[in-house]
Amino acid sequence: MKTSAKFIVLHPSIHKQSNGGSVIASSHRSWFLFFVLFFIFAFVFTFFTTREAATTAGTAAAPANSGLPKPIFDALIHYASTNSTTTNGRMSSAELKAIAAVLRRCAAPCNVLVFGLTHETLLWNTLNHNGRTVFVDESSYLVSILEEKHPGIEAYDVQFTTKASELYDLMEHYKFQVKNECRPVQNLLFSDCKLAVNDLPNHMYDVPWDVILIDGPRGYSPSAPGRTAAIFTAGVLARSKRGGAEKTHVFVHEFERELETVCSFEFLCRENLVDSIDLLGHFVVGKMEATEIQFCPNSGSSSSSPE
Repeated sequence: MKTSAKFIVLHPSIHKQSNGGSVIASSHRSWFLFFVLFFIFAFVFTFFTTREAATTAGTAAAPANSGLPKPIFDALIHYASTNSTTTNGRMSSAELKAIAAVLRRCAAPCNVLVFGLTHETLLWNTLNHNGRTVFVDESSYLVSILEEKHPGIEAYDVQFTTKASELYDLMEHYKFQVKNECRPVQNLLFSDCKLAVNDLPNHMYDVPWDVILIDGPRGYSPSAPGRTAAIFTAGVLARSKRGGAEKTHVFVHEFERELETVCSFEFLCRENLVDSIDLLGHFVVGKMEATEIQFCPNSGSSSSSPE
């Protein structure tokens, strides 16, 4: 008898297949939902963390790049200039406002060098908020008192070796040395020019000064130091600076006096005088190449200097 082979075919249960597929699909959906939620959480966390850090950094960085708010700046000028007179060396309202206008336009941080400790010292230091303001004076006593009362102010005392009565002798020395020790572009720290102020801290000569105010040393008597050295030094610093703005604003107070006028026109140049307000001369002096040997090439004031 011929028999045929029978094969047993096992069919998977439709019910079981359906349940298994549902479990697998459900598992896949759970994992997918988990990853979606994870990435959403990560994105939200990163977004707010980064935003908070950027806000904090921006807030911390803002004071370093901004000066006083305009209302405060204006209020200080208003009260400083109210009833201001030129008696006892004090500046007039017009003079204060002229200097303040330049400080306001100066991009913070602004580097300001002031010769002389005066009634306006605290004003200049405050108006140049977040900038660097350095004061230089002939009196070590006044400098120490200032530092004691206002520890945050940077000030140095300098021994000026010149006298107001020596003006024309000093001018002859300068003209003889204009191509050597008294040249307009140099590092004053190593200068032997009699008119150079070279005993400041070394780093002071590397600062690109934006504004230089000359309101000292004393110059009201022949035996006083006079401002020949201060004006000469300002002229060299403005022409020799590296970095910063191309030009330096130089203010000379009591500009009407003979010494101040002669030295300003010689070292800051008549053509650089942009304004004269009461007793204040305002010069804008540009940088020069190291090869230049005249302070005022256009006037030819030094062209006849001896070799």
